[in-house]
Amino acid sequence: MNRGILFIVSAPSGAGKTSLLKALLERDAGLRLAVSYTTRAPRPGEQDGVHYNFVKKTKFLRMVQAGEFLEHAEVFGNRYGTAEATVRAELDRGRDLLLEIDWQGARQVRERFPAAVSIFVLPPSANALEQRLRGRGQDSEQIIAGRMAEARSEMSHCGEYEFLVVNDDFDTALDDLACLVRAERLRRGHCELRLAPLLAVLSGQN
Repeated sequence: MNRGILFIVSAPSGAGKTSLLKALLERDAGLRLAVSYTTRAPRPGEQDGVHYNFVKKTKFLRMVQAGEFLEHAEVFGNRYGTAEATVRAELDRGRDLLLEIDWQGARQVRERFPAAVSIFVLPPSANALEQRLRGRGQDSEQIIAGRMAEARSEMSHCGEYEFLVVNDDFDTALDDLACLVRAERLRRGHCELRLAPLLAVLSGQN
């Protein structure tokens, strides 16, 4: 069995990353989302263990001290982290994983998984990003201003990623993500074991 592929996907808040990944997971049954831990409260419609593992700050800090996280970071006063044992177990089973994290977490993950594929999702413009943040209708002006400042900081790190996807048209951006996943699966190193019987016949070894 081939080892699974780890895809790191980052984006500023409001770029549409979560909606894109949800649609990608629905399209591609071979992908799974690595469920992160967070200390923030669930948003409407979010389910514990599905979207995030929602935990108290005290438990999160105990996990940090025990070295259980592959990566962890603090964003807008809330903590986020990905359990390393879970990720390694899924990859060892040959399952391809999506890891939805910020640039700080992505940098930490790449140190442990140099072969991870990193993708950054960008908005088509700063104005479009601000409109999307305002369209949520659940944040104050102060929070929106803070999110825009954080978004600019986040986007300044897009040069650390291998691939950039602009979410101007949702369907096009979704197709771009799907193409990246498919192309990575076609790398010789990922499909050589699966194609071993065919390669043996074609090369005259059988």
